[in-house]
Amino acid sequence: QVHLLESGGGLVQPGGSLRLSCAASGSTGGFAIMGWYRRPPGKQRELVALMSSAGSTNYADSVQGRFTISRDDAKNTVSLHMNSLKPEDTAVYYCYALASGLVGGSWGQGTQVTVSS
Repeated sequence: QVHLLESGGGLVQPGGSLRLSCAASGSTGGFAIMGWYRRPPGKQRELVALMSSAGSTNYADSVQGRFTISRDDAKNTVSLHMNSLKPEDTAVYYCYALASGLVGGSWGQGTQVTVSS
């Protein structure tokens, strides 16, 4: 069973930076896709950034150029470096991982990011 453990959320002022991390376990074959989604207050969950095991990335237009996703396959971790944060980035951020060979992905419990002065 895949388990995801997130860390790094918190309160930050507009223009500031935060780094989210997620440690994944439970897949002997690694993870085909790892990344992040978020759920802003009162809205649906939305894509933030994904990264494949081959290194290809997919970013939401709203975070392109401000957020950077990275992963360490030796440690089964994925990180999200968030710069130039805006109040509209406020959301619960969820780690997502698709284990190699499986059809459905897994979700972390979520970590709150609040951007406010």
